[in-house]
Amino acid sequence: MSRRLGGRWVAGVAAVAAAVVVLVSCTGGRQAEPGFRAGSVDLADPYVPGSGNGGYDVAHYDLGVRYDPAHDRLTGRAEITATATQRLSRFNLDLSGLDVSSVTVDGAPAEHRRDDGELVVTPRDGLGSGSRFTVEVAYAGVPEPIADGVLGSGGFQHTDDGAIALGQPHSAATWFPVNDHPSDKATYDIEVTVPDGLAALSNGVPGERSSAAGWTTWRWAEGSPMASYLTTLVIGDYRVTTGEHGGKPLVTAVPTGLPATGPEAASMARTGEIADFLATRFGPYPFESYGGVVVADARIGYALETQSRPVYGPGFFRAGEPNYAVVTHELAHQWFGNSVALARWGDIWLNEGFASYAEWLWEEHDGGRSAQRNFELQYAATDWSRRTLDPGPGQMFSTAVYKRGALTVHALRRTVGDDAFFEILRAWTTERRDGTATTADLVALAERVSGRSLGTFFDTWLTGAAPPALP
Repeated sequence: MSRRLGGRWVAGVAAVAAAVVVLVSCTGGRQAEPGFRAGSVDLADPYVPGSGNGGYDVAHYDLGVRYDPAHDRLTGRAEITATATQRLSRFNLDLSGLDVSSVTVDGAPAEHRRDDGELVVTPRDGLGSGSRFTVEVAYAGVPEPIADGVLGSGGFQHTDDGAIALGQPHSAATWFPVNDHPSDKATYDIEVTVPDGLAALSNGVPGERSSAAGWTTWRWAEGSPMASYLTTLVIGDYRVTTGEHGGKPLVTAVPTGLPATGPEAASMARTGEIADFLATRFGPYPFESYGGVVVADARIGYALETQSRPVYGPGFFRAGEPNYAVVTHELAHQWFGNSVALARWGDIWLNEGFASYAEWLWEEHDGGRSAQRNFELQYAATDWSRRTLDPGPGQMFSTAVYKRGALTVHALRRTVGDDAFFEILRAWTTERRDGTATTADLVALAERVSGRSLGTFFDTWLTGAAPPALP
C-alpha cells in the first residue's frame, strides 16, 4: 500500500436474493462427543484483535453480489469451501453489519447468530478434523464502512456513482462473510451485478459479462490464493480498458470524468512495462492478470495493492503529472505482500519495505536517481528511534515501516553483494509463492543463500535505536 503524508510516500448474480456459502466449523448433533470443540473466535494477532477465526482453513470463496446504488443496498451469495483443522462443533466468520437470513453447512440448515462483527455458525453435525465442507449464507443490507483510525474510513463505501470496497487491514467483512486474516488465503470467483451502464471491477481474470432486465453481471476469477484484505469492488462510471500483456489480460479503469489523456490514464498505461521491469529483479510475475483502477473519491487517501488490480486514490495525481512511483510500489506488492503474504501483521515491513525499495529500482531504471543515492538521502533523514519490525498497531503504516524497511533491503544488498541479493529475492518469491511468511523466514533464507550469519544485521537495521554502520 502507498500513502501520501506530508508530501512523502507512506505507503455474477442476476437474481435478486443471494446466499453466501462458507466453509466453517460447527457444533451440532455431535457437539457433546469428546474432542469436538468450537473454533477460536480470532487468531490472536495483536494488530487486529477480533479478526480471523480458527478451526478451519478456507480454500475457495464463490461470491455473488448485487448492488443497487440508488438504495445503497447489497444482496449477496457466497460459496466457500474449507477444511476443518480440528474436530469442530462451531465456528465463526467475520461479517460486519449485513443481515443474515439463512445458513447451511453441506446443504443442511445450520443454527446461526450474530455476535457484533462475528457470524457464529453451529452445524447440525460436528465436523471431523481434516473434513472438507461448504457453508452457504444468505445475506443483505446496507453495507457500512469501517473506521480504521490510521487510513481513515475503509471497507464498503457508497459513492456518488456506485461504491468502493477497499481497505487495509480490514474491508472484506463489510461485504461478505470471511476468515479475515492474511494467514488464511483462498482463491475466489466473484460475480457483481449492477445497473446497466456501470462498471463493476474486481480481482483477477475477467469473465463473460451478461445483461438482463436492466442489470449487468461482471465476472472475475482470482485463481491464485489471495488474502482477504486484497479483495476489492469498484462500482461506478469508469472508462474500462481491456487488453493483453504477455499473454495475460490487462484491465485498467479511470473515472469517465477524468481526461483520457490525463496523468491517471498515462500512469495506468505503463502498468505492463513496469511489471516487466520488476520481473527482471524479482522473478516471474505471479498472477494471471494485470491492471489498475484509479478512483476519484477523496476519502481514498491511499493506494492499495489489491491483488492483480491495484486501486489508486486521487491524491497521487494531483500534481497533474503521471505518477510511476506509486504504480511501481503497488505492482511490487504483487510479489511482496500478495503472492508472498504476511503470516502476522507485525511483519508488515516485508510488504512495504520491499515495495518502497522497488520505487528506487524503477527510478534508477527510468533515468532518475540511483538506488544508492536514494539510500544515502533516506539514511540521513531517518528517525532511528522508530522500529521497522513489529512497530506496534498505531505505526503499521509509518515511515519506519516503509522507508527504514527500504533502507534495510538496500543494506542487505550492500552486505551480501548483488548476485546473492537478487538470488535471495528470486528464491523468496519462488519458494514462498502463494503462501505466507515471517521475518524469521526471510532471515533464514538470506543466510542460506549468502552463506553468512545475518541475525545481527537484521536486528540492527530493523529494530536498533541508533544509526547502523553503513555497509
